[in-house]
Amino acid sequence: MSVAGYFVKNSVISWMFTLILLIGGGVAFLGLGQLEDPPFTIKDAVVVTLYPGATSTEVEEEVTYPVEKAIQALPYVDKIKSLSTAGLSQITVTMKNNYGPEELPQIWDELRRKVNDMASSLPPGAQHPMVNDDFGDVFGIMLMITGKDYSYRDLKDYVDYVKRELELVPGVGKVSLAGEQKEQIFVEMSLNKAASSNLDPNLISDLLNSQNMVSDAGNIQVSGDNLRIRTSGGSRSVEELQELIIPGTEGDKLLYLKDVATVRRGYQEIPTNVLSFNQERAINLGISFSSGVNVVEVGKAVDARLAQIDSARPAGMKIESMYNQPVEVDKSVGSFVWNLIAAVVIVIGVLLLFMGVKSGILIGLILFLTCLGTFILMLQAQIELQRISLGALIIALGMLVDNAIVVVEGILIGRQQGKTTLEASEAIVKQTMWPLLGATVIAITAFAPIGLSPDSTGEFAGSLFWVLLFSLFLSWITAITITPFFAKLFFGEAGEPQVEGEAKDPYGGAFFTFYKAMLDLCMRYRYVSVIAVMIAFVASVVGFGYVKQSFFPPSTTPIFLVDVWLPEGTDIRETQKVLGAMEQKATKLENVEFVATSVGRGFPRFMLTYSPEKNYAAYGQIAIRTSDFETLVSVMTTFRGEMEQGFPQTQLKFKRLEVGPSTDAKIEARISGADPDVLRTLGAQVQAVFAATPGTVNVRHDWRERVKFIAPKFNETQARRLGIVKSEVDKALKFAFAGLQIGVYREGTNLVPIVGRLPDDERVDIESLESIRIWSPVLKTLVPLQQVVDGFEVKFEDPIVQRRDRKRTLTVFADADFEYDILPAELFSKMRTEVEAIEMPVGYELVWGGEFESSHDAQESLFATLPLGFLFMFLITVFLFNSVRKPLVIWACVPLAIIGITLGLLVLDKPFSFMALLGMLSLSGMLLKNGIVLLDQINLEINEGKEPFEAVFESTVSRVRPVCMAAITTILGMLPLITDAFFESMAAVVMFGLGVATILTLIIVPVFYLIFFRIPYRSYREFGKS
Repeated sequence: MSVAGYFVKNSVISWMFTLILLIGGGVAFLGLGQLEDPPFTIKDAVVVTLYPGATSTEVEEEVTYPVEKAIQALPYVDKIKSLSTAGLSQITVTMKNNYGPEELPQIWDELRRKVNDMASSLPPGAQHPMVNDDFGDVFGIMLMITGKDYSYRDLKDYVDYVKRELELVPGVGKVSLAGEQKEQIFVEMSLNKAASSNLDPNLISDLLNSQNMVSDAGNIQVSGDNLRIRTSGGSRSVEELQELIIPGTEGDKLLYLKDVATVRRGYQEIPTNVLSFNQERAINLGISFSSGVNVVEVGKAVDARLAQIDSARPAGMKIESMYNQPVEVDKSVGSFVWNLIAAVVIVIGVLLLFMGVKSGILIGLILFLTCLGTFILMLQAQIELQRISLGALIIALGMLVDNAIVVVEGILIGRQQGKTTLEASEAIVKQTMWPLLGATVIAITAFAPIGLSPDSTGEFAGSLFWVLLFSLFLSWITAITITPFFAKLFFGEAGEPQVEGEAKDPYGGAFFTFYKAMLDLCMRYRYVSVIAVMIAFVASVVGFGYVKQSFFPPSTTPIFLVDVWLPEGTDIRETQKVLGAMEQKATKLENVEFVATSVGRGFPRFMLTYSPEKNYAAYGQIAIRTSDFETLVSVMTTFRGEMEQGFPQTQLKFKRLEVGPSTDAKIEARISGADPDVLRTLGAQVQAVFAATPGTVNVRHDWRERVKFIAPKFNETQARRLGIVKSEVDKALKFAFAGLQIGVYREGTNLVPIVGRLPDDERVDIESLESIRIWSPVLKTLVPLQQVVDGFEVKFEDPIVQRRDRKRTLTVFADADFEYDILPAELFSKMRTEVEAIEMPVGYELVWGGEFESSHDAQESLFATLPLGFLFMFLITVFLFNSVRKPLVIWACVPLAIIGITLGLLVLDKPFSFMALLGMLSLSGMLLKNGIVLLDQINLEINEGKEPFEAVFESTVSRVRPVCMAAITTILGMLPLITDAFFESMAAVVMFGLGVATILTLIIVPVFYLIFFRIPYRSYREFGKS
């Protein structure tokens, strides 16, 4: 019994299969996780090492270099980037693409062991390196807690309470804080009072350092019990600290700390990160999600918990939302679901129009069941509903009906020829089952490079392949099983009655009459037809050079960011003032919902495709959300004009959120070499070329400006006479200016640093550096600093040393101006030749990064598996036809798709992006699938004894309706995607490419067949005549 016959005759099995798809698919859809973008693994870890007092060059040579060397020994490492600044080494380690989330935890453990093993070889003064592998955490909910009349401590107490509550919400993975200000206890010691008491300031430091130190007093045995001894003491309040007794230098005289110092509580004077929201101080509460959850449901649970605990919120404090991924996901998925529904309606409408009501409803039902079955497989494969997977379903819609159309078309033709529905079903399924399977496998294989690409781009778009694999394979199963079953229910069992002696022509009518004449003309003048197509092909290849190039488009979320760079060396408090003034101007703009600022570093990662900037005192970031996407560019334009006019000393970078994997800048030129002076000279030349190219903005380099520093000339001879060493001079200078940590105050679970410094009225400025006093152990008194320092020099240094793969590397950045109608790839092509003409000295090299490198790497990963994929596809066609020449007939038409691709991209003015490249690859599978169905029909009719030319002609005519229907449903099903920023270029490629290629399939494939097999022409009007 045939497959079709089995399902037609066993209705219970057919209904059970249908119900499994119907009910199981509905349940699966409701159980699928929801995300805005597909997850992909951030394969980065950051190794941070503090080396207080060291210059950027000393940090690079003494800390960064040996740590990099140890890390490089790991076989998993892809690239190493490092940032060395004064006192701080930050090394970003990126692992190779072939390591996924399952292997990374073990790799991070090995990284830690490797770093720990080498830590003992670091210089004295360098702290133990810290490995942060949570660098890729995404905080999908960003809450800003503000309170105009509250201190940071008040805000922090409430934020800690909210954090504890939200950590208990199911589905919440991690809750993190940012922007909180560290409390400190300041001991402001007057050197004038210390001098009058002849007091060594180090005595105070030693006293405070030991006062709250935890120490072990041992145990004692009493009556068989072992009792621990715990000495009472330690300061329990700031007031108690002031009452500490300090031994004086004159006899038995005792001093209280309050006699020589003021003790008060405050916040770190030089903050590392300050947040603001709508001009109010803020603390950020970032919430990440557990893997595999429905973030929309978790978001609702978080909102519900916040509503429950709202009564505990102090009056005047507000919880504002800066970014809410569940809301964005709900909008995005909702929009895509509507697009999917619209596409389904369009496809069914086309079927009803061209195939009749019963056939249209039948194929629409099979399409619906196939989609539901796909949801079941997605749930099992843990693929969430997100931008890529839903887009894949829309892309697949047209192809999902291909197999069903072929089967239903065959049943209709069989019934017209007098066969019963069962006989027609068995005949068409037997005839087309294996060719359809081969064609389906080929269509799936065309998408395989996406799913098998190991890089982050492949991981990002990988669900496209898996959803298409599930849906297309399931469409083949439903076409040969339940489609015949429902055909019997819809059409009845008996065939259409035939008039005696009269054969009904299923290919009559005006359309088929015109098509037959056109096909006859092209087959008669076959070489003219081929030449015409070749001319169109060459014109399209030339025209493709005028198509815009892109990688991934920006997001449609109405948020834009502004990176603000002040001159290097700017104090972070000055940066805070500038950002505050900018924020004030931004809040006055029309169509602005909120303005948030982060001073000192970027906002925490709130999108997978967003990479926050590292710590820089001269850096700040502004986030602005507009009322809707349509007003985004106008607000950006207005705000940029005001900022450039009002803050000319700043360097501004306006950027929209990205959809796919992003880079620091769209255009990057990396120059590597040993000498910083040479790197800066070469960088300046590249920067000049970038700046001179119209349409470029944000031209800069990552070594920043050289900064001034003060260099006291230490007199070692004189210092030895006074018993003073260099470290004591450094401590005295730090005590006088920034403040010196001299102890720790324990307060429950918090350790509050105790910082010693001069009172405000004694804190010196640069004019009175030499008047700073330092304790002389020899003279037992405070002496002026000028006795051990022979003046001060002002010098310049590199504040930042950047390295890449263990070589000093200076990177020049540029972006495309959003006000210009120009893409980064166009700018890159304009400036590339001139930049590459810059002569590089021996030992120096130029490498392009940015979008060019990302696109190149993504395409390289994609094309790495492409030859095997195409070979596999070609072998399938060879196996299907047991021939090499016949598959070549089909494959010769695949390159001709460029005609439609070029036409579509130019007419719709869409760029050729990475997604368009995927569309082009998928198009090859669609064309091959149509060609296989056509050649299989030609084979069938030749084997039945028809004359070759007649077989080719009539087979082509018989395939017109299924091929055209498959193309039309695919093209119109893609219509909802043509307005989607992410899929628009892919939609243009598939719609126009498939449209033109379908015409070529129905004209050029038979023409090529005649040429390849040297079949002579014969007029179709002579068919059937002896």
